[in-house]
Amino acid sequence: MSDYRTVPTICPYCGTGCGMLLEVFGGELTGVLPWKGHPVSDGKLCIKGWTSHEFVGSPGRLASPIIRRGDAAGEVSTDEAIGLVAGELKRVVDEHGPDSVGFICSAKCTNEENYLVGKLARAVVGTNNIDHCARL
Repeated sequence: MSDYRTVPTICPYCGTGCGMLLEVFGGELTGVLPWKGHPVSDGKLCIKGWTSHEFVGSPGRLASPIIRRGDAAGEVSTDEAIGLVAGELKRVVDEHGPDSVGFICSAKCTNEENYLVGKLARAVVGTNNIDHCARL
């Protein structure tokens, strides 16, 4: 028999910090419930929180990096993908300056991951060109 459990966590969508319970059945994430009595959200979730579990098991979600070479695209290792992106980013910044690039963060990432994108943009690349898809 498969087990059902709820896992308390914080919604990943914004900085509010709403409490939510992830519903896990048979080791698979199946739903989200509001965390009643949570000091921030008091048992409430916005539509983003209610649907935050849907992308996790999506068959359309990439499982590995893909690089396009000409008309063909194929899976590559994470190291190869990062190397290509870092090299091209460095080339563009060297040729056109740090403000020639921008970064768009994602509501599908955690707040911590979005913070790190901001640090990468400002401290490593040297640009303040950062936006977030939840604002667009």
